[in-house]
Amino acid sequence: MKKIIAIQIMLLMLGIIISCNKSSDVSIMNSHSTLVELYHDWRAFQGDLFTDGVPDYSDGRMKKQYDEFPVYKNRLANFDTTGWSISHRIDYHLVLAEMNGLDFDHRVIKPWKRSPAFYGIVWDYQSDTPAHEGSVAHGLVELWTYDYPLSHTDAEKLTQRLHTVPPFLAQAKINLTGNARDLWRGGIYRMKSQTSALTNLSEKTVGTSEALTVAINDAIIATNDFVAWLERELPSKKGKSGIGIDNYNWYLKNVHLVPYSWKEVETMMRRELVRAHSSLKLEEHRNQDLSPLIPMASKEEYDNKTHASVTEFISLLEDRDIVTMKDYMDQALRERISPYSPIEPREFFSEVIFHDPMVMRTHFYHWFDLARMRDEPHSSPIRSNPLLYNIWDSRSEGLATGMEEMMMHAGLFDHHPRARELFHILLAQRAARALGDLMMHANKWDIDQAVDFTSRNTPRNWLRQDGRTVVFEQHLYLQQPSYGTTYLVGKIQVEKLMTERAMQLGVGFTLKGFMDEINQVGLIPASMMYWEMTGSSEHLRGIK
Repeated sequence: MKKIIAIQIMLLMLGIIISCNKSSDVSIMNSHSTLVELYHDWRAFQGDLFTDGVPDYSDGRMKKQYDEFPVYKNRLANFDTTGWSISHRIDYHLVLAEMNGLDFDHRVIKPWKRSPAFYGIVWDYQSDTPAHEGSVAHGLVELWTYDYPLSHTDAEKLTQRLHTVPPFLAQAKINLTGNARDLWRGGIYRMKSQTSALTNLSEKTVGTSEALTVAINDAIIATNDFVAWLERELPSKKGKSGIGIDNYNWYLKNVHLVPYSWKEVETMMRRELVRAHSSLKLEEHRNQDLSPLIPMASKEEYDNKTHASVTEFISLLEDRDIVTMKDYMDQALRERISPYSPIEPREFFSEVIFHDPMVMRTHFYHWFDLARMRDEPHSSPIRSNPLLYNIWDSRSEGLATGMEEMMMHAGLFDHHPRARELFHILLAQRAARALGDLMMHANKWDIDQAVDFTSRNTPRNWLRQDGRTVVFEQHLYLQQPSYGTTYLVGKIQVEKLMTERAMQLGVGFTLKGFMDEINQVGLIPASMMYWEMTGSSEHLRGIK
Protein backbone atom coordinates (compact mmCIF):
# COMPACT_ATOMS: atom_id res chain seq x y z
CA MET A 1 0.00 0.00 0.00
CA LYS A 2 2.82 2.35 0.94
CA LYS A 3 4.51 1.50 -2.36
CA ILE A 4 1.36 2.42 -4.30
CA ILE A 5 1.04 5.70 -2.41
CA ALA A 6 4.68 6.49 -3.12
CA ILE A 7 4.17 5.85 -6.82
CA GLN A 8 1.08 8.10 -6.84
CA ILE A 9 3.04 10.87 -5.14
CA MET A 10 5.84 10.52 -7.71
CA LEU A 11 3.34 10.69 -10.57
CA LEU A 12 1.70 13.73 -9.00
CA MET A 13 5.07 15.48 -8.64
CA LEU A 14 5.94 14.59 -12.22
CA GLY A 15 2.65 16.07 -13.38
CA ILE A 16 3.35 19.29 -11.51
CA ILE A 17 6.81 19.52 -13.09
CA ILE A 18 5.38 18.94 -16.57
CA SER A 19 2.67 21.51 -15.92
CA CYS A 20 5.27 24.07 -14.78
CA ASN A 21 7.37 23.43 -17.87
CA LYS A 22 4.34 23.92 -20.10
CA SER A 23 3.48 27.12 -18.27
CA SER A 24 7.08 28.28 -18.74
CA ASP A 25 6.90 27.54 -22.47
CA VAL A 26 3.69 29.56 -22.80
CA SER A 27 5.28 32.47 -20.93
CA ILE A 28 8.28 32.45 -23.27
CA MET A 29 6.03 32.35 -26.34
CA ASN A 30 4.14 35.36 -25.01
CA SER A 31 7.14 37.52 -24.19
CA HIS A 32 7.76 40.88 -25.87
CA SER A 33 11.00 39.55 -27.31
CA THR A 34 9.00 36.83 -29.06
CA LEU A 35 6.69 39.51 -30.43
CA VAL A 36 9.76 41.28 -31.83
CA GLU A 37 10.81 38.01 -33.50
CA LEU A 38 7.37 37.73 -35.08
CA TYR A 39 7.60 41.38 -36.16
CA HIS A 40 10.87 40.74 -38.02
CA ASP A 41 9.41 37.62 -39.66
CA TRP A 42 6.28 39.57 -40.59
CA ARG A 43 8.23 42.44 -42.14
CA ALA A 44 10.37 40.00 -44.17
CA PHE A 45 7.21 38.28 -45.41
CA GLN A 46 5.42 41.55 -46.22
CA GLY A 47 8.38 42.74 -48.29
CA ASP A 48 9.09 39.48 -50.10
CA LEU A 49 7.57 40.49 -53.41
CA PHE A 50 10.37 40.31 -55.96
CA THR A 51 11.01 38.08 -58.93
CA ASP A 52 14.46 38.40 -60.51
CA GLY A 53 14.92 41.68 -58.64
CA VAL A 54 11.70 43.26 -59.99
CA PRO A 55 8.71 44.01 -57.72
CA ASP A 56 6.07 41.40 -58.46
CA TYR A 57 2.38 42.22 -57.98
CA SER A 58 1.02 39.65 -60.42
CA ASP A 59 -2.16 37.76 -59.62
CA GLY A 60 -0.18 34.65 -58.75
CA ARG A 61 2.19 36.43 -56.39
CA MET A 62 -0.60 38.35 -54.69
CA LYS A 63 -2.62 35.17 -54.22
CA LYS A 64 0.41 33.46 -52.73
CA GLN A 65 0.94 36.33 -50.29
CA TYR A 66 -2.68 36.38 -49.16
CA ASP A 67 -2.82 32.59 -48.84
CA GLU A 68 0.27 32.61 -46.58
CA PHE A 69 -0.78 35.70 -44.61
CA PRO A 70 -2.96 33.80 -42.05
CA VAL A 71 0.16 32.07 -40.73
CA TYR A 72 1.41 35.39 -39.36
CA LYS A 73 -2.00 36.60 -38.22
CA ASN A 74 -2.54 33.34 -36.34
CA ARG A 75 0.87 33.56 -34.68
CA LEU A 76 -0.06 37.02 -33.43
CA ALA A 77 -3.49 35.87 -32.27
CA ASN A 78 -1.86 33.27 -30.03
CA PHE A 79 -0.23 35.91 -27.87
CA ASP A 80 -1.66 36.58 -24.43
CA THR A 81 -0.60 40.09 -23.42
CA THR A 82 -2.06 39.83 -19.91
CA GLY A 83 0.42 41.34 -17.52
CA TRP A 84 2.40 43.11 -20.22
CA SER A 85 3.35 46.75 -19.77
CA ILE A 86 1.25 49.29 -21.65
CA SER A 87 4.20 50.03 -23.93
CA HIS A 88 4.54 46.37 -24.91
CA ARG A 89 0.78 45.98 -25.39
CA ILE A 90 0.86 48.97 -27.72
CA ASP A 91 3.63 47.30 -29.72
CA TYR A 92 1.33 44.29 -30.09
CA HIS A 93 -1.43 46.51 -31.49
CA LEU A 94 1.00 48.21 -33.87
CA VAL A 95 1.90 44.84 -35.39
CA LEU A 96 -1.79 43.93 -35.54
CA ALA A 97 -2.58 47.22 -37.29
CA GLU A 98 0.08 46.53 -39.93
CA MET A 99 -1.35 43.08 -40.55
CA ASN A 100 -4.82 44.60 -40.85
CA GLY A 101 -3.35 47.02 -43.37
CA LEU A 102 -2.18 44.20 -45.61
CA ASP A 103 -5.53 42.47 -45.24
CA PHE A 104 -7.35 45.67 -46.23
CA ASP A 105 -5.07 46.17 -49.22
CA HIS A 106 -5.99 42.73 -50.52
CA ARG A 107 -9.71 43.00 -49.79
CA VAL A 108 -10.46 46.63 -50.66
CA ILE A 109 -7.75 49.04 -51.82
CA LYS A 110 -5.91 46.66 -54.20
CA PRO A 111 -3.55 49.41 -55.42
CA TRP A 112 -1.77 47.04 -57.80
CA LYS A 113 -5.08 46.52 -59.62
CA ARG A 114 -6.80 49.90 -59.22
CA SER A 115 -4.15 52.63 -59.04
CA PRO A 116 -1.69 53.31 -61.87
CA ALA A 117 0.23 55.68 -59.57
CA PHE A 118 1.27 52.61 -57.57
CA TYR A 119 3.69 51.82 -60.39
CA GLY A 120 5.50 55.15 -60.09
CA ILE A 121 8.58 53.88 -58.26
CA VAL A 122 11.04 56.66 -59.16
CA TRP A 123 11.12 59.42 -56.52
CA ASP A 124 13.32 62.50 -56.73
CA TYR A 125 12.48 63.94 -53.31
CA GLN A 126 12.31 62.84 -49.69
CA SER A 127 8.95 62.98 -47.95
CA ASP A 128 8.84 65.05 -44.77
CA THR A 129 7.05 62.12 -43.13
CA PRO A 130 8.54 58.77 -42.03
CA ALA A 131 7.76 57.21 -45.41
CA HIS A 132 6.17 58.27 -48.69
CA GLU A 133 2.48 59.08 -48.33
CA GLY A 134 -0.05 56.84 -50.00
CA SER A 135 0.12 53.31 -51.36
CA VAL A 136 3.62 52.71 -52.71
CA ALA A 137 5.23 49.60 -54.13
CA HIS A 138 8.32 47.87 -52.88
CA GLY A 139 11.56 48.46 -54.74
CA LEU A 140 11.43 52.26 -54.94
CA VAL A 141 14.22 54.08 -56.78
CA GLU A 142 15.01 56.95 -54.42
CA LEU A 143 17.04 59.40 -56.50
CA TRP A 144 17.34 61.85 -53.60
CA THR A 145 19.42 59.37 -51.57
CA TYR A 146 22.40 59.71 -53.93
CA ASP A 147 25.11 62.36 -53.90
CA TYR A 148 25.74 64.03 -57.25
CA PRO A 149 27.99 63.79 -59.18
CA LEU A 150 27.68 60.07 -58.67
CA SER A 151 30.56 57.92 -57.55
CA HIS A 152 31.40 54.90 -59.69
CA THR A 153 29.77 52.60 -57.11
CA ASP A 154 26.59 54.66 -56.89
CA ALA A 155 26.35 54.93 -60.67
CA GLU A 156 26.41 51.14 -60.94
CA LYS A 157 23.90 50.78 -58.13
CA LEU A 158 21.50 53.31 -59.66
CA THR A 159 21.87 51.71 -63.08
CA GLN A 160 20.77 48.36 -61.65
CA ARG A 161 17.84 49.96 -59.83
CA LEU A 162 16.63 51.71 -62.99
CA HIS A 163 16.73 48.42 -64.91
CA THR A 164 13.64 47.39 -62.91
CA VAL A 165 11.47 50.19 -64.31
CA PRO A 166 10.67 48.82 -67.82
CA PRO A 167 9.71 45.28 -66.69
CA PHE A 168 7.70 46.67 -63.78
CA LEU A 169 5.69 48.91 -66.10
CA ALA A 170 5.19 46.04 -68.54
CA GLN A 171 3.79 44.04 -65.63
CA ALA A 172 1.54 46.98 -64.69
CA LYS A 173 -0.34 46.73 -67.98
CA ILE A 174 -1.34 43.19 -67.04
CA ASN A 175 -2.07 43.83 -63.37
CA LEU A 176 -4.17 46.99 -63.76
CA THR A 177 -7.65 45.59 -64.35
CA GLY A 178 -9.56 48.00 -62.09
CA ASN A 179 -12.25 50.42 -63.20
CA ALA A 180 -11.60 53.37 -60.82
CA ARG A 181 -11.68 56.37 -63.15
CA ASP A 182 -10.33 59.07 -60.84
CA LEU A 183 -7.48 56.87 -59.66
CA TRP A 184 -6.67 56.22 -63.31
CA ARG A 185 -6.67 59.93 -64.13
CA GLY A 186 -4.44 60.72 -61.19
CA GLY A 187 -2.10 57.92 -62.20
CA ILE A 188 -1.47 59.58 -65.55
CA TYR A 189 -0.39 62.73 -63.73
CA ARG A 190 1.87 60.76 -61.40
CA MET A 191 3.58 58.88 -64.21
CA LYS A 192 4.22 62.09 -66.13
CA SER A 193 6.02 63.37 -63.05
CA GLN A 194 8.19 60.24 -63.17
CA THR A 195 9.19 61.16 -66.72
CA SER A 196 10.16 64.63 -65.48
CA ALA A 197 12.24 63.17 -62.65
CA LEU A 198 14.05 60.84 -65.03
CA THR A 199 14.65 63.64 -67.52
CA ASN A 200 16.18 65.80 -64.81
CA LEU A 201 18.32 62.86 -63.74
CA SER A 202 19.54 62.44 -67.30
CA GLU A 203 20.60 66.08 -67.45
CA LYS A 204 22.60 66.01 -64.22
CA THR A 205 24.34 62.70 -64.93
CA VAL A 206 25.60 63.51 -68.43
CA GLY A 207 28.94 61.79 -68.97
CA THR A 208 28.72 59.68 -65.78
CA SER A 209 28.54 56.31 -67.53
CA GLU A 210 27.17 54.93 -70.78
CA ALA A 211 25.34 52.15 -68.93
CA LEU A 212 23.56 54.66 -66.70
CA THR A 213 22.57 56.79 -69.70
CA VAL A 214 21.06 53.74 -71.41
CA ALA A 215 19.19 52.74 -68.23
CA ILE A 216 17.74 56.23 -67.80
CA ASN A 217 16.65 56.43 -71.44
CA ASP A 218 15.06 52.97 -71.27
CA ALA A 219 13.16 54.02 -68.14
CA ILE A 220 11.96 57.23 -69.83
CA ILE A 221 10.78 55.33 -72.89
CA ALA A 222 8.98 52.75 -70.76
CA THR A 223 7.33 55.45 -68.63
CA ASN A 224 6.16 57.45 -71.66
CA ASP A 225 4.81 54.28 -73.25
CA PHE A 226 2.96 53.49 -70.03
CA VAL A 227 1.45 57.00 -69.95
CA ALA A 228 0.27 56.59 -73.54
CA TRP A 229 -1.32 53.24 -72.63
CA LEU A 230 -3.07 54.78 -69.62
CA GLU A 231 -4.44 57.57 -71.77
CA ARG A 232 -5.77 55.08 -74.34
CA GLU A 233 -7.45 53.04 -71.62
CA LEU A 234 -8.92 56.01 -69.73
CA PRO A 235 -12.17 56.33 -71.76
CA SER A 236 -13.14 52.79 -70.75
CA LYS A 237 -12.81 53.53 -67.02
CA LYS A 238 -16.22 54.44 -65.56
CA GLY A 239 -16.16 53.25 -61.95
CA LYS A 240 -16.00 55.02 -58.60
CA SER A 241 -12.69 55.34 -56.80
CA GLY A 242 -13.94 55.64 -53.20
CA ILE A 243 -13.98 52.68 -50.83
CA GLY A 244 -17.37 53.41 -49.20
CA ILE A 245 -18.23 54.54 -45.67
CA ASP A 246 -18.35 51.06 -44.09
CA ASN A 247 -14.89 50.21 -45.37
CA TYR A 248 -13.66 53.65 -44.34
CA ASN A 249 -14.89 53.07 -40.79
CA TRP A 250 -13.18 49.67 -40.61
CA TYR A 251 -9.97 51.16 -41.91
CA LEU A 252 -9.99 54.04 -39.41
CA LYS A 253 -10.50 51.73 -36.44
CA ASN A 254 -8.46 48.65 -37.34
CA VAL A 255 -5.55 50.02 -39.37
CA HIS A 256 -5.01 53.63 -38.32
CA LEU A 257 -6.36 53.12 -34.81
CA VAL A 258 -8.49 56.27 -35.01
CA PRO A 259 -11.28 56.24 -32.39
CA TYR A 260 -13.80 58.08 -34.59
CA SER A 261 -16.19 57.15 -37.39
CA TRP A 262 -16.54 58.70 -40.84
CA LYS A 263 -19.53 60.71 -39.62
CA GLU A 264 -17.76 61.96 -36.51
CA VAL A 265 -14.76 63.04 -38.57
CA GLU A 266 -17.04 64.83 -41.03
CA THR A 267 -18.61 66.79 -38.16
CA MET A 268 -15.16 67.74 -36.85
CA MET A 269 -13.96 68.91 -40.25
CA ARG A 270 -17.04 71.03 -40.94
CA ARG A 271 -16.59 72.67 -37.55
CA GLU A 272 -12.91 73.35 -38.22
CA LEU A 273 -13.71 74.86 -41.61
CA VAL A 274 -16.22 77.29 -40.10
CA ARG A 275 -13.87 78.12 -37.25
CA ALA A 276 -11.03 78.86 -39.67
CA HIS A 277 -13.06 81.24 -41.83
CA SER A 278 -14.68 83.11 -38.95
CA SER A 279 -11.38 83.41 -37.08
CA LEU A 280 -9.68 84.75 -40.21
CA LYS A 281 -12.27 87.51 -40.50
CA LEU A 282 -11.76 88.47 -36.86
CA GLU A 283 -7.98 88.44 -37.32
CA GLU A 284 -8.22 90.60 -40.43
CA HIS A 285 -10.42 93.06 -38.54
CA ARG A 286 -7.94 93.17 -35.69
CA ASN A 287 -5.08 93.85 -38.13
CA GLN A 288 -6.89 96.30 -40.42
CA ASP A 289 -4.63 99.22 -39.47
CA LEU A 290 -1.44 97.23 -40.05
CA SER A 291 0.46 97.05 -43.30
CA PRO A 292 -0.58 94.04 -45.37
CA LEU A 293 1.78 91.14 -45.89
CA ILE A 294 3.68 91.58 -49.14
CA PRO A 295 5.24 88.51 -50.80
CA MET A 296 9.03 88.40 -50.80
CA ALA A 297 10.31 89.83 -54.06
CA SER A 298 13.97 88.82 -54.31
CA LYS A 299 16.28 85.93 -53.59
CA GLU A 300 18.14 88.00 -51.02
CA GLU A 301 14.95 88.83 -49.13
CA TYR A 302 13.81 85.22 -49.34
CA ASP A 303 17.10 83.84 -48.01
CA ASN A 304 17.23 86.36 -45.18
CA LYS A 305 13.65 85.88 -44.02
CA THR A 306 13.54 82.10 -44.28
CA HIS A 307 16.75 81.68 -42.29
CA ALA A 308 15.59 84.30 -39.79
CA SER A 309 12.39 82.33 -39.30
CA VAL A 310 14.44 79.25 -38.35
CA THR A 311 16.49 81.27 -35.89
CA GLU A 312 13.40 82.77 -34.30
CA PHE A 313 11.58 79.45 -34.05
CA ILE A 314 14.56 77.63 -32.55
CA SER A 315 15.05 80.48 -30.07
CA LEU A 316 11.41 80.31 -28.98
CA LEU A 317 11.62 76.56 -28.41
CA GLU A 318 14.72 77.00 -26.29
CA ASP A 319 14.01 80.27 -24.47
CA ARG A 320 10.42 79.36 -23.54
CA ASP A 321 11.27 75.79 -22.47
CA ILE A 322 8.93 74.22 -25.02
CA VAL A 323 10.93 71.07 -25.82
CA THR A 324 14.32 69.61 -24.99
CA MET A 325 16.67 70.91 -27.66
CA LYS A 326 18.96 68.69 -29.71
CA ASP A 327 22.02 69.58 -31.75
CA TYR A 328 20.41 68.39 -34.97
CA MET A 329 17.30 70.59 -34.75
CA ASP A 330 18.63 73.81 -36.27
CA GLN A 331 20.30 72.03 -39.16
CA ALA A 332 17.25 69.84 -39.74
CA LEU A 333 15.22 72.96 -40.57
CA ARG A 334 17.86 74.97 -42.43
CA GLU A 335 18.81 72.24 -44.85
CA ARG A 336 15.12 71.86 -45.80
CA ILE A 337 14.58 75.45 -46.86
CA SER A 338 13.34 75.30 -50.43
CA PRO A 339 15.39 77.19 -53.01
CA TYR A 340 14.07 80.55 -54.10
CA SER A 341 11.78 80.43 -57.11
CA PRO A 342 10.23 83.60 -58.58
CA ILE A 343 7.74 81.65 -60.72
CA GLU A 344 4.18 82.96 -60.51
CA PRO A 345 1.40 82.20 -59.94
CA ARG A 346 2.68 80.31 -56.91
CA GLU A 347 1.33 77.06 -55.51
CA PHE A 348 -0.55 77.22 -52.21
CA PHE A 349 2.22 76.48 -49.72
CA SER A 350 4.69 78.67 -51.60
CA GLU A 351 2.14 81.47 -51.35
CA VAL A 352 2.03 81.03 -47.57
CA ILE A 353 5.83 80.90 -47.25
CA PHE A 354 6.39 83.91 -49.51
CA HIS A 355 4.06 86.01 -47.37
CA ASP A 356 5.72 84.97 -44.10
CA PRO A 357 7.80 81.77 -43.70
CA MET A 358 7.26 81.55 -39.94
CA VAL A 359 4.08 79.45 -39.93
CA MET A 360 5.50 76.68 -42.08
CA ARG A 361 8.65 76.55 -39.95
CA THR A 362 6.46 75.28 -37.13
CA HIS A 363 4.87 72.65 -39.37
CA PHE A 364 8.33 71.44 -40.32
CA TYR A 365 8.57 69.83 -36.91
CA HIS A 366 8.45 66.90 -39.32
CA TRP A 367 12.18 67.24 -39.90
CA PHE A 368 12.87 67.06 -36.17
CA ASP A 369 10.97 63.76 -36.16
CA LEU A 370 13.02 62.31 -39.00
CA ALA A 371 16.32 63.46 -37.50
CA ARG A 372 15.31 61.94 -34.16
CA MET A 373 14.37 58.66 -35.82
CA ARG A 374 17.79 58.64 -37.47
CA ASP A 375 19.94 59.75 -34.51
CA GLU A 376 17.87 58.54 -31.54
CA PRO A 377 15.92 55.48 -32.73
CA HIS A 378 13.31 54.13 -30.34
CA SER A 379 14.45 51.25 -28.14
CA SER A 380 11.64 49.05 -29.46
CA PRO A 381 12.46 47.69 -32.94
CA ILE A 382 8.74 47.85 -33.70
CA ARG A 383 8.84 51.64 -33.33
CA SER A 384 12.33 52.30 -34.68
CA ASN A 385 11.16 51.86 -38.30
CA PRO A 386 8.33 53.73 -40.04
CA LEU A 387 5.05 51.90 -39.53
CA LEU A 388 3.60 50.45 -42.73
CA TYR A 389 0.47 51.77 -44.46
CA ASN A 390 1.07 55.34 -43.19
CA ILE A 391 -0.13 54.25 -39.73
CA TRP A 392 2.07 57.04 -38.29
CA ASP A 393 -0.03 59.76 -39.96
CA SER A 394 -2.10 61.00 -37.00
CA ARG A 395 1.10 61.53 -35.01
CA SER A 396 3.32 62.85 -37.79
CA GLU A 397 0.84 65.13 -39.55
CA GLY A 398 -1.27 65.80 -36.46
CA LEU A 399 1.58 67.12 -34.32
CA ALA A 400 3.15 69.09 -37.19
CA THR A 401 -0.20 70.77 -37.83
CA GLY A 402 -0.85 71.22 -34.13
CA MET A 403 2.50 72.98 -33.70
CA GLU A 404 1.24 75.87 -35.84
CA GLU A 405 -1.51 76.83 -33.41
CA MET A 406 0.42 75.80 -30.31
CA MET A 407 3.34 78.06 -31.25
CA MET A 408 0.96 80.89 -32.09
CA HIS A 409 -0.44 80.69 -28.56
CA ALA A 410 3.10 80.33 -27.20
CA GLY A 411 3.99 83.74 -28.64
CA LEU A 412 5.85 82.95 -31.87
CA PHE A 413 3.72 85.33 -33.93
CA ASP A 414 3.72 88.18 -31.44
CA HIS A 415 6.03 90.11 -33.74
CA HIS A 416 4.28 88.78 -36.84
CA PRO A 417 0.63 89.68 -36.17
CA ARG A 418 -0.46 89.30 -39.76
CA ALA A 419 1.13 85.86 -39.90
CA ARG A 420 -1.72 84.75 -37.63
CA GLU A 421 -3.95 85.22 -40.67
CA LEU A 422 -1.86 82.65 -42.51
CA PHE A 423 -2.52 80.10 -39.79
CA HIS A 424 -6.29 80.44 -40.31
CA ILE A 425 -5.87 80.15 -44.08
CA LEU A 426 -3.91 76.93 -43.61
CA LEU A 427 -6.56 75.61 -41.23
CA ALA A 428 -9.32 76.32 -43.75
CA GLN A 429 -7.42 74.60 -46.54
CA ARG A 430 -6.83 71.48 -44.45
CA ALA A 431 -10.43 71.25 -43.30
CA ALA A 432 -11.70 71.71 -46.86
CA ARG A 433 -9.40 69.10 -48.36
CA ALA A 434 -10.30 66.69 -45.54
CA LEU A 435 -13.93 66.97 -46.56
CA GLY A 436 -12.83 66.16 -50.10
CA ASP A 437 -11.22 62.98 -48.78
CA LEU A 438 -14.38 62.02 -46.87
CA MET A 439 -16.81 62.75 -49.68
CA MET A 440 -14.76 61.03 -52.38
CA HIS A 441 -14.51 57.84 -50.33
CA ALA A 442 -18.21 58.01 -49.53
CA ASN A 443 -18.64 58.15 -53.34
CA LYS A 444 -20.66 61.35 -52.97
CA TRP A 445 -18.13 63.43 -54.93
CA ASP A 446 -15.74 62.70 -57.73
CA ILE A 447 -12.27 64.23 -57.71
CA ASP A 448 -13.40 67.27 -59.75
CA GLN A 449 -16.02 68.11 -57.14
CA ALA A 450 -13.48 67.66 -54.34
CA VAL A 451 -11.01 69.93 -56.14
CA ASP A 452 -13.68 72.57 -56.72
CA PHE A 453 -14.88 72.51 -53.09
CA THR A 454 -11.37 72.63 -51.63
CA SER A 455 -10.30 75.45 -53.91
CA ARG A 456 -13.42 77.57 -53.26
CA ASN A 457 -13.17 77.11 -49.50
CA THR A 458 -9.51 78.10 -49.26
CA PRO A 459 -9.29 81.88 -48.66
CA ARG A 460 -7.77 84.41 -51.05
CA ASN A 461 -7.86 82.05 -54.04
CA TRP A 462 -4.44 80.71 -53.10
CA LEU A 463 -5.37 77.09 -53.82
CA ARG A 464 -5.95 77.50 -57.53
CA GLN A 465 -7.94 74.87 -59.40
CA ASP A 466 -5.48 75.11 -62.27
CA GLY A 467 -2.53 74.55 -59.92
CA ARG A 468 -0.75 71.29 -59.13
CA THR A 469 -1.32 71.19 -55.36
CA VAL A 470 -5.08 70.73 -55.14
CA VAL A 471 -5.21 67.91 -57.70
CA PHE A 472 -2.14 66.18 -56.27
CA GLU A 473 -3.59 66.21 -52.76
CA GLN A 474 -7.04 64.90 -53.65
CA HIS A 475 -5.50 62.14 -55.76
CA LEU A 476 -3.28 61.21 -52.79
CA TYR A 477 -6.32 60.97 -50.52
CA LEU A 478 -8.03 58.65 -52.99
CA GLN A 479 -4.98 56.37 -52.86
CA GLN A 480 -4.69 56.58 -49.05
CA PRO A 481 -8.11 56.79 -47.36
CA SER A 482 -8.24 59.16 -44.36
CA TYR A 483 -4.86 60.79 -45.04
CA GLY A 484 -6.54 64.10 -45.83
CA THR A 485 -8.31 64.09 -42.47
CA THR A 486 -5.34 63.13 -40.35
CA TYR A 487 -3.80 66.63 -40.17
CA LEU A 488 -6.71 67.97 -38.14
CA VAL A 489 -7.96 64.75 -36.56
CA GLY A 490 -4.44 64.11 -35.31
CA LYS A 491 -4.18 67.71 -34.11
CA ILE A 492 -7.44 67.35 -32.19
CA GLN A 493 -6.16 64.15 -30.59
CA VAL A 494 -2.90 65.86 -29.54
CA GLU A 495 -4.94 68.68 -27.98
CA LYS A 496 -7.09 66.14 -26.12
CA LEU A 497 -3.94 64.43 -24.89
CA MET A 498 -2.49 67.70 -23.66
CA THR A 499 -5.71 68.43 -21.78
CA GLU A 500 -5.72 65.03 -20.09
CA ARG A 501 -2.04 65.21 -19.10
CA ALA A 502 -2.54 68.70 -17.67
CA MET A 503 -5.46 67.43 -15.57
CA GLN A 504 -3.50 64.39 -14.42
CA LEU A 505 -0.35 66.30 -13.48
CA GLY A 506 -1.92 69.51 -12.20
CA VAL A 507 0.74 72.04 -11.23
CA GLY A 508 3.37 69.52 -12.29
CA PHE A 509 2.40 69.84 -15.95
CA THR A 510 4.87 71.62 -18.23
CA LEU A 511 4.78 72.04 -21.98
CA LYS A 512 8.38 70.86 -22.20
CA GLY A 513 7.57 67.70 -20.27
CA PHE A 514 4.56 67.06 -22.47
CA MET A 515 6.51 67.52 -25.70
CA ASP A 516 9.35 65.34 -24.47
CA GLU A 517 6.89 62.58 -23.61
CA ILE A 518 5.46 62.71 -27.12
CA ASN A 519 8.92 62.48 -28.62
CA GLN A 520 9.87 59.57 -26.39
CA VAL A 521 6.94 57.31 -27.28
CA GLY A 522 7.85 57.39 -30.98
CA LEU A 523 5.97 57.93 -34.21
CA ILE A 524 2.89 55.92 -33.32
CA PRO A 525 -0.82 56.73 -33.78
CA ALA A 526 -2.15 59.53 -31.58
CA SER A 527 -4.58 57.12 -29.90
CA MET A 528 -1.65 54.92 -28.85
CA MET A 529 0.24 57.95 -27.54
CA TYR A 530 -2.80 58.77 -25.43
CA TRP A 531 -2.86 55.24 -24.02
CA GLU A 532 0.86 55.19 -23.19
CA MET A 533 1.01 58.69 -21.71
CA THR A 534 -2.25 58.65 -19.72
CA GLY A 535 -2.63 54.94 -18.97
CA SER A 536 -6.21 55.05 -20.28
CA SER A 537 -7.48 52.98 -23.21
CA GLU A 538 -11.17 53.74 -22.73
CA HIS A 539 -11.28 55.72 -25.98
CA LEU A 540 -10.03 52.80 -28.06
CA ARG A 541 -13.36 51.05 -28.47
CA GLY A 542 -12.57 47.45 -27.76
CA ILE A 543 -8.77 47.57 -28.00
CA LYS A 544 -7.41 46.31 -24.68
